[in-house]
Amino acid sequence: MKHLFTLLLFIPLFSFSQDAFEQQLDSISTSEEATSFIKENRSSKGKLFTFNKAKHKTRLANDLFNLSKGGKKVIRTDFKKTYYKVIDKAEVDYYKFNIIVIDASKSSNKEAISKRNKVLAQYHEGYRFKDLARHHSSGNTAKTKGDTGWIKAGDMSAAFDAVALNENHGINDVFTVDDIENKKYYLAIKTENRTPIEEITVLKFTEDIE
Repeated sequence: MKHLFTLLLFIPLFSFSQDAFEQQLDSISTSEEATSFIKENRSSKGKLFTFNKAKHKTRLANDLFNLSKGGKKVIRTDFKKTYYKVIDKAEVDYYKFNIIVIDASKSSNKEAISKRNKVLAQYHEGYRFKDLARHHSSGNTAKTKGDTGWIKAGDMSAAFDAVALNENHGINDVFTVDDIENKKYYLAIKTENRTPIEEITVLKFTEDIE
């Protein structure tokens, strides 16, 4: 009986603490506030995520996209309680390209440009761009056969964005980009025009259930 009485004393305190926590969570409306919240609650696990509607197709992602800005989803297990709060929703412009990256970091700029010109000549002779990318492109684009996937401003270098995103290129038009600062020389083909894709910024916060 004594132990039961002690337990009953703690229930209102826990309830008050939980209410205060959820009120604090509900008051968060910006990424900056979410970051501060995570730092202030280091004992629990918190993180900011970005969900992209074209890339994330899970049931959880669909549930979160159906929430309005400020909306919250709570998942409870026997040991943990996980909160997902939508901090922001926006449509972001995305593009797709096929690219061949000639890396000049281990050669001269002149040699890189000469190699690019040879690859471009092969493309005009009828070689498939994806085959040329597999054999000549540096980095991950060799594995993807030149496909960048959906990219937005800032995903590539400023030099690439200035030409690929800001200049008027038609679908399947081939063009070049000189990224002198990063010693990379591109052949590029736009495969998808500007496409607005919905993104949400989500605060995920997990606490143990005692």
